[in-house]
Amino acid sequence: MTTDPRYPIGKFVRPATFTPESRAECIRRIADAPAMIRLAVAGLSEAQLDTPYREGGWTVRQVVHHVADSHLNMYIRLKLALTEEVPPFKAYDENKWAALPDVGAVPVGVSLSLLDAIHERMLVVLRSMGPAEFARTGNHTENGPTSLDVILALYAWHGAHHAGHITGLRSRMGW
Repeated sequence: MTTDPRYPIGKFVRPATFTPESRAECIRRIADAPAMIRLAVAGLSEAQLDTPYREGGWTVRQVVHHVADSHLNMYIRLKLALTEEVPPFKAYDENKWAALPDVGAVPVGVSLSLLDAIHERMLVVLRSMGPAEFARTGNHTENGPTSLDVILALYAWHGAHHAGHITGLRSRMGW
């Protein structure tokens, strides 16, 4: 844990190596992410959902919708890399996505349900993969060649990272 509200669990650190055990731990953490986000927002009012998790940061509502958007992108990248040779992994402007009208209009429950559904399908694929599949790569438009091992580790961090934004705000606000 850190005291920087931008990185409540610390910045993502790319693992130097990947083992069956580290992959299994990442898959477990990805499996836990929807429940972590759901628990983090449980009982929050509409006004609380519209509170930024830090000065200059997204609102809790934006964070929840972002996690669903981001994990949907992860799922698409996973399937592309498993079915194509070095497909492009297109970057997207997360801040612009967070400002689109659906983010303010759609209840967070919709993104929580989407996250549950994405993860249910994603976990079937992840649990069926071996080392050769995890080594497959895509070409990220900002980060260059990126293996599914790296994607796995990043998204294992990502859910907990954003749950930490919400729980950190709740703690600071006494919610």
